[in-house]
Amino acid sequence: MFRIVLFCTFLFSTQLTLASETVALHALFEEYWANEMEENPFSATKSGIFEFNDRVPSVSPADQERRLIEVSSYLDRLDAIDSADLSGEDQLNAELFAFILKHKVALAAFDEWRMPFLADSGFHTDFSYVVSATPFRVENDYLDYLKRLQALPVFIDQNIQNMRRGLADGFTQPSEILPFILPSFEAQVIADSTDHPYYAPFKAIPAAIDSDRKKQLKKQAQAVLSDSVIPAYARLLAFMRDEYVPNARDTLGASELPEGKARYEALIRYFTTLDDANADDIHQLGLREVSRIREEMDVVIRDTGFAGNFAEFIAYLRNDKQFYAASPQQLLDRAAWIAKDIDGRLPAFFGKLPRQPYSVEPVPAEIAANYTNARYVGASLDADRGGQFWVNTYRHEIRPLYQLTAMALHEAVPGHHLQAALALEIDAAPMFRTNFYPHAFGEGWGLYAEKLGVEMGVYQNAYDQFGRLTWEMWRACRLVIDTGIHVKGWSRQEAIDYLASNTALALHNVQTEVDRYIAWPGQALAYKMGELTIWELREKAERELGESFDIREFHDAVVARGGLPLELLRLEIDDYITITKSKK
Repeated sequence: MFRIVLFCTFLFSTQLTLASETVALHALFEEYWANEMEENPFSATKSGIFEFNDRVPSVSPADQERRLIEVSSYLDRLDAIDSADLSGEDQLNAELFAFILKHKVALAAFDEWRMPFLADSGFHTDFSYVVSATPFRVENDYLDYLKRLQALPVFIDQNIQNMRRGLADGFTQPSEILPFILPSFEAQVIADSTDHPYYAPFKAIPAAIDSDRKKQLKKQAQAVLSDSVIPAYARLLAFMRDEYVPNARDTLGASELPEGKARYEALIRYFTTLDDANADDIHQLGLREVSRIREEMDVVIRDTGFAGNFAEFIAYLRNDKQFYAASPQQLLDRAAWIAKDIDGRLPAFFGKLPRQPYSVEPVPAEIAANYTNARYVGASLDADRGGQFWVNTYRHEIRPLYQLTAMALHEAVPGHHLQAALALEIDAAPMFRTNFYPHAFGEGWGLYAEKLGVEMGVYQNAYDQFGRLTWEMWRACRLVIDTGIHVKGWSRQEAIDYLASNTALALHNVQTEVDRYIAWPGQALAYKMGELTIWELREKAERELGESFDIREFHDAVVARGGLPLELLRLEIDDYITITKSKK
């Protein structure tokens, strides 16, 4: 009897410990997420949380320091929780949370806020995404938006001051790429407020708002744009032209910045999600992948019947009008048809499909000139729109039709949209998980999806196949170019020549891509590192499961838990293999 009482007491005590640790963990998650949304109201809006829609972020140095202290405290509190007393699901939650916090702390050491823009995006363009995610249903939505517009100049001026700090510290974007980035700053300075993209919501005010009130809201919007927002962007443009560009650094690689080598190593670990990744190994891997893909490209060239060499074939693709759309709309129409064709094939390859739809949209004109070929823009489940597959129609005459199939597979389905939309549906997951985007997993999945299209039968001819291979080659070249620029002393022209000679990308796109790698060190490494890992895991599953391997079950297992660092993905697929073996 005494032993039974002791055992029951022990069991009750154990259950209390488990419950206590679980409660503490989830309280930490909730506190962190609430704080993140309040501190980053733009992110809140894009995440479907609208209570801060009247605010902009505060990004002063004091705010940055305060946030670092807060993140460090979350990490300390997480470390104090005994993971052994957590369920398997919460152990995964804790590991993901730790990954986020540790990398935030690591990268905060380099004061990235001093350089708040990239080659194709930044603080000055982010508001376009915010507007797209903002609901405009009732009058109060418009009133909140007007307050946000009124506050926007403070956000812009804070970033100007942060960039001045970067200038003083020698922590700037390279001067060589700045002439190509300036158009994205110029695009925000528009004389007529009603032509500004931020005025767009006032052109379609719901009928439920009476006509007199509509007129008042439009008048207020025009006033705040003309008197506050556009002048703030004009100040920003003047700062860029008069101060930033003339005084930016003359060097190119990230390693040449103060603490540059340590920063680049930290960025490699963050973007690849691999603690043992290093520039030299990645560079060599890239060279091997370039060589392998080139052999496949040569086979496809022969399949087309083309009689010339590789360089001649590339020139043929870049210059023959049959490969290009006659108008921006034709480019969009073709992309949309391909995307719908893929939609119909998904059930053969996936057991679970997302309920959120997606649309095909042009890249907004104000950012298109120096923007990449395409992008996926997600939405919360509560948003007034679905996900968006953006197609860049700027200079449509240089954007080949043969790349559209790979593009749709990557950005829409079964790539980013399918994976991201399913992540929104994860049952009882902490909010930070549904919005977590580890680049190696997300971009690796997108690149995997491009090649999966071969099995899906969506590539119509040898030219489409070459388009797929040129996109895979593009990502392989990134491994070589990113490490070449940031560690091995490559010039911008060397990088341009390397990408141009190995792919059929338009020369304009070659330039914009290289500038992207220069301005955003390490991110370009994520694609190939993630894709190769997913293929490795698939091969392992096929090998160990044999006839029991089901492609739909494998794909569901890869995307079921949302975005994961690659080592955690390995563990998930190992569990899937073990469980599948036990069932068969």
